[in-house]
Amino acid sequence: MKFHVKKGDTVEVLAGDDKGKQGKILFVDTKKSRATVEGINLVSKHTKPNAKSPQGGIIKKEASIHISNLMIVSGGVATKIGRRLDEKTNKLVRYSKKSGEVIK
Repeated sequence: MKFHVKKGDTVEVLAGDDKGKQGKILFVDTKKSRATVEGINLVSKHTKPNAKSPQGGIIKKEASIHISNLMIVSGGVATKIGRRLDEKTNKLVRYSKKSGEVIK
């Protein structure tokens, strides 16, 4: 299934506690239509002491957010995206509907 967001895109959150915040996508789960965004939707995870963290305690970690609540940021502004055929490469590319520039 095609989504309007990919790993590495800078996105803005449209709904929820982190509305208006921007971050970079770390992971996209295509089966659940969810994405993990850097610094967004932080949850507290309680951990027992182990070899990796001998102290244990509470760790803040990013949880996933639904893709419909994300919008790509292009040129510092949140924008809708479209798809069009690139004349040079003859491949489908994403572009910003506000500025018209191609999104890498």
